[in-house]
Amino acid sequence: MSDSSLELAIKKIEFARAHTNRLLADIDDGDWFRQPAEGVTHVAWQVAHLAMAEYGLALFRMRGRLPEDLALMPGPFRRKYSKGSAPDPDPANNPSPAEIRAVFDRVHRQVILELPSHSPSALGERVDEPYAVSPTRLGGLYFCSLHEMLHAGQIGLLRRLIGKGPVTG
Repeated sequence: MSDSSLELAIKKIEFARAHTNRLLADIDDGDWFRQPAEGVTHVAWQVAHLAMAEYGLALFRMRGRLPEDLALMPGPFRRKYSKGSAPDPDPANNPSPAEIRAVFDRVHRQVILELPSHSPSALGERVDEPYAVSPTRLGGLYFCSLHEMLHAGQIGLLRRLIGKGPVTG
């Protein structure tokens, strides 16, 4: 693996986050737990799930769990929004939008801080699914950006269902 492969993975992750942040910019806190009549999901779950997944794919998978990770994302938060969890629309049963956003932002800052320090040889180490392109740590980082774009699409749909217009740019 080359340094340019890691740079590309970082740029993809940053692009996906910038797009997600554009989608979130004008959604009021009161709409974060609003579910369409079908009751499938809400913005809060989508954002919390993205924080949990980015932690798992770009921090935990790259270097294991560190004691200071509990300050980034407490264990109950990670478990509540993991793959297969069910969105709970009751704000009382969830962290506030501000708390979710703080975890979302904190994890992302840590990812962008740590990723450049990984060696090209570490990026080639094999991993289990999920990954994209190849079953390596680099493939996991590529999947991280794709996963965020998938959930950004769900946030985009939720925006439309709560009356917000599309985001451009």
